[in-house]
Amino acid sequence: MRKAKKFVSGFVSILGRPNAGKSTLINALVGSKVAIVSPKPQTTRQTVQAVVSTSKSQVVFLDTPGVHEGNLLVHRRMMDQVRQGLQERDLLLWMADATLPLDSREKAALALVANSKTPVFLVLNKIDRIRNKQQLLPLIEEFAKVATFQESIPISALKGEGLDQLMRHIVNLMPAGPQYFPPDFLTDQPERYLAGELIREKILYATRQEVPHSVAVLVEQWEEKTRLTRIAAAIYVDRDTHKRIIIGSGGDMLKKIGTLARQEMESLFGRKIFLELFVKVQPKWRDSPDFLNELDWRYMAGGQEK
Repeated sequence: MRKAKKFVSGFVSILGRPNAGKSTLINALVGSKVAIVSPKPQTTRQTVQAVVSTSKSQVVFLDTPGVHEGNLLVHRRMMDQVRQGLQERDLLLWMADATLPLDSREKAALALVANSKTPVFLVLNKIDRIRNKQQLLPLIEEFAKVATFQESIPISALKGEGLDQLMRHIVNLMPAGPQYFPPDFLTDQPERYLAGELIREKILYATRQEVPHSVAVLVEQWEEKTRLTRIAAAIYVDRDTHKRIIIGSGGDMLKKIGTLARQEMESLFGRKIFLELFVKVQPKWRDSPDFLNELDWRYMAGGQEK
């Protein structure tokens, strides 16, 4: 009689430069919105944990901030999270935009995994934008000259191309292990934190100026009622000019942001939402340890990720 295959599980970090599509991949693999996405760089500021479970496996993915340079405290903390993503993992996924050449910034970022003792997969994203897929072969060869990859897998996280193949390769590499989370568990993020992130996502889409890099959202009130959830959130910027942009003429922009965020919260959380938004100026918040701690729900909860 054939022995049943052991249950396998493990932790996988997704790394890469900004705008490679890491958060889009996380959402596609999980099948639900657990990470905000936008075409703006540095969208992900906190590591997002997401879980994909089957009857035979459980893979815990960690979506890390994009590898970038920056001297502000918020940038240094983001890079600290990237480095933490290299530790105690069973697999690393290096995600890159297949439509872009391998430039000096990508090569410098790859130094993080070039000598890694943990297996690394190269995941080339956005292949739906490439007509001639043969163009991928020389790009894969260029990446192989910079770092050692156990597998090179072309995908389109947006269109779902190659995701089944990617998951097969990932699961095949996972060790025998326990079921860390219940089968229906998707993410470790509290709804309160995710609500703030959804608001920030709508700001990223709605504004065209440099507001996104200097905006933060903090949910200040969360009240569960029988028929609806009342949420009050503060949008923090570091300049009065940014405050005026987000509020807009006659409050139109703030109303638009609030409507978009409320609609997605209702769809995601499955209940009616009453949302109030306020815009506050907090100069130099990106260099304030206390303020950044307040934004980090893991710090406030006293917990640390694996």
